[in-house]
Amino acid sequence: MRVTRLSTTPVKGLALHHPESIDVDETGARGDRLFFLADDRPSLVSIAKTGALVGVTATYDEANLWLTFSADGGVVAEGAVSPGEDVSADFFAFRLAPGRFVPGPWDRMLSDLAGRHLRLVMGSDALRGHDVEPLTLLGTASTEALGAQAGGAVDARRFRMLIEFSSEEPHVEDTWNGSVIRVGEAELEVGGPVQRCAGTTRNPDSGWVDLRTLQLIGGYRGRQDSIFGPGFNFGVYARCRVPGRIAVGDAVEATDARRMRA
Repeated sequence: MRVTRLSTTPVKGLALHHPESIDVDETGARGDRLFFLADDRPSLVSIAKTGALVGVTATYDEANLWLTFSADGGVVAEGAVSPGEDVSADFFAFRLAPGRFVPGPWDRMLSDLAGRHLRLVMGSDALRGHDVEPLTLLGTASTEALGAQAGGAVDARRFRMLIEFSSEEPHVEDTWNGSVIRVGEAELEVGGPVQRCAGTTRNPDSGWVDLRTLQLIGGYRGRQDSIFGPGFNFGVYARCRVPGRIAVGDAVEATDARRMRA
């Protein structure tokens, strides 16, 4: 089993970057999901609520505190990151995510695209813009199994998982709960399943709803338990135990062979 793709974004819900390597620690991949978008409640606004932002790419220069948004091949908003007032945003009624509003030209641009008032928030806790755990894993055999149900190949990017890896057994990652694996230089403790939302029904390029992923997952896996209760699970969470670099092509190996089926 080897890493096949890495997916990150500095702003949760926007277009993904696919770097050749990432550095991970207890907060996740460096530079990943530092920011998220909140409405007036305030609550998280993700691609489950609007696919209009999928085509916007965010790039963050952490050294110079400079954030750039691009779309259709050009820059649509950019500026210095200067966090302001504190906020706690509701994440799926699961947790209150602390952060600070980041005023700038992006708020109007993103609001116009989404058709609702949005504000950019910089996360201030260890999870930042992550939901349950800062790392996620998905095997290629799992996506292939879903493709068999769909009658054609499924683009795994719609699941927005940090680490994708080659596998032969569908959903082998589900058997690793509580186990420790080595990926590149890092050691990860695998957690429970990721319960999927309607955001996965959206095409990762256009943002349009084009695949009934939840219905398809439920059709062959049924409803399964997760930290959110019964739902449609696909992929797993993980946390970092030993920091290090992970690169495309790195082996995914068991370090706790008694608890992990490779």
